[in-house]
Amino acid sequence: MTAPDIIRSLVDHFDSNRDQLVSPSYNEAQIRREFIDPFFNALGWDIDNRQGAAEAYKDVIHEDAIRIGSATKAPDYAFRIGGTRKFFVEAKKPAVNIREDAGPAFQLRRYAWSAKLPVSILTDFDELAVYDCRIKPNKADKSSTARIKYLTYKDYIPHWEEIHSIFSRDAVWKGSFDKYVVGTKGKKGSDEVDDAFLKEIESWRDVLAETSHFAIPS
Repeated sequence: MTAPDIIRSLVDHFDSNRDQLVSPSYNEAQIRREFIDPFFNALGWDIDNRQGAAEAYKDVIHEDAIRIGSATKAPDYAFRIGGTRKFFVEAKKPAVNIREDAGPAFQLRRYAWSAKLPVSILTDFDELAVYDCRIKPNKADKSSTARIKYLTYKDYIPHWEEIHSIFSRDAVWKGSFDKYVVGTKGKKGSDEVDDAFLKEIESWRDVLAETSHFAIPS
């Protein structure tokens, strides 16, 4: 599969204007509307709900609300099939160094971990990173921790068939995304979300037992 004309146009435009686009003055809202939204439209996602789907069945929820502890957070995009979340995309302005900056990676992984999504994407169009979000995030993690794919905008055209085969709406609908998720499972250091939560609960029980000087019944 060759990259569609819109992707070639986006890549050419970004390449021609990269110096201006990676400046701090070019913000996240601009990169989302001018580059990231068209990118995922090209993958078949109804980014702007032009088909008029009911709220419960929209392909994409912008600024989706999730609970992390006592706080409510908002991933930039939640991509869904039949109302079920499949993956998040967290967007940053191109001035952010996605390859090296650990903060955005931790943010994305924390969102997806809390929502129990196995894989999600971090991108500023200049760069795109895919993370295995079954690996529990830690603030001390490097940006490369749990990263399973890294591309720059120059990779989009030669790698379009691969991108489309995993993250297009059609691929997700037909199960190719789920197969990809299964294929990335089992990397060293990976914990299943539910298993890790159970371990945390057990540690809380142990601490409570020690501080209260009596065992908490099972």
